[in-house]
Amino acid sequence: MASTGLAALPSQLASPGRLRRRAALSSASRSNLLLHLRCVFASAVGSRCRLAVTCNAQAVAPTSIAQGTPVRPTSILVVGATGTLGRQVVRRALDEGYDVRCLVRPRPAPADFLRDWGATVVNADLSKPETIPATLVGIHTVIDCATGRPEEPIRTVDWEGKVALIQCAKAMGIQKYVFYSIHNCDKHPEVPLMEIKYCTEKFIQDSGLDYIIIRLCGFMQGLIGQYAVPILEEKSVWGTDAPTRIAYMDTQDVARLTFIAMRNEKANKKLMTFAGPRAWTTQEVITLCERLAGQDANVTTVPVAVLRFTRQLTRFFQWTNDVADRLAFSEVLSSDTVFSAPMNETYQLLGVDGNDILSLEKYLQDYFTNILKKLKDLKAQSKQTDIFF
Repeated sequence: MASTGLAALPSQLASPGRLRRRAALSSASRSNLLLHLRCVFASAVGSRCRLAVTCNAQAVAPTSIAQGTPVRPTSILVVGATGTLGRQVVRRALDEGYDVRCLVRPRPAPADFLRDWGATVVNADLSKPETIPATLVGIHTVIDCATGRPEEPIRTVDWEGKVALIQCAKAMGIQKYVFYSIHNCDKHPEVPLMEIKYCTEKFIQDSGLDYIIIRLCGFMQGLIGQYAVPILEEKSVWGTDAPTRIAYMDTQDVARLTFIAMRNEKANKKLMTFAGPRAWTTQEVITLCERLAGQDANVTTVPVAVLRFTRQLTRFFQWTNDVADRLAFSEVLSSDTVFSAPMNETYQLLGVDGNDILSLEKYLQDYFTNILKKLKDLKAQSKQTDIFF
């Protein structure tokens, strides 16, 4: 009987609604299942990322392998742990006493800083689904912060890799799946990255997993390299002529609220948006940076019409398709759109005081105060004429 179930597994994973419920598996069967998953995941996620896939995850409809060895609720796997958000999630988890395992791609420069913090690092690659199952052994909760690199096709990691990860999480009895998405992704199907995020949301919701989906508006950390540093170095700051407004949030606050939500049963199977206290236009951010830096910015404005034209032009060439996909996302960010959401209900649900959320003014003020102090110290040291031996 067991062999029949395992033999049917590949088609069940790839076809909606066919995975049968199993009351329990022997230890030998679990080993066979794990080995089989490694072999079949590479071919189980070949469907295209467009909404034509129907965003249906009934391929991993409820199955029970919960009779195995219990895992500690504090054991978590962070996927995308080296990114801007991922590293803050790891630090917060370690500070709160979680046992943290980080899924990291094999790379020439190892992520030693994660080990130095106290996390366990395992090598795997979402673009190689057969490497995923072993990373989930003994894990209670998966926190998915991952996204593809700029040089990669968006579909490879953000759709095909995530489908494999979610399917594997369900098959191996993961208790909770936390997924970070993009605010308003359901309103922009013309943008591949946003369409894929929305499709992944639906896939998780249909999977039978317990989940928390968190839509994000924008990170304060990204403004440092985009505006603060160029202004200090007297380099060009790039912007657009559109009145887009974004409610930026500190990634440390995102991580803190995430763990509060994970411990709150009321947040289970919820889709929430995390937004900062206020939505800012590009010009408002630049003006704030100028005031805090004490110098004017050299602003180069790119009209939205240019972005639209560039996007259409790159569509003519197969090798520039992915560039066009990313320009489509830039075009949305440069349109007359507000990336923000009311947070009162979320604060109430999580038992959080909104006054504890860091504002952009305070974040940038702390940055410029610290960096300007260091620059002054460096200038003072460079003027030292007395040398002692």
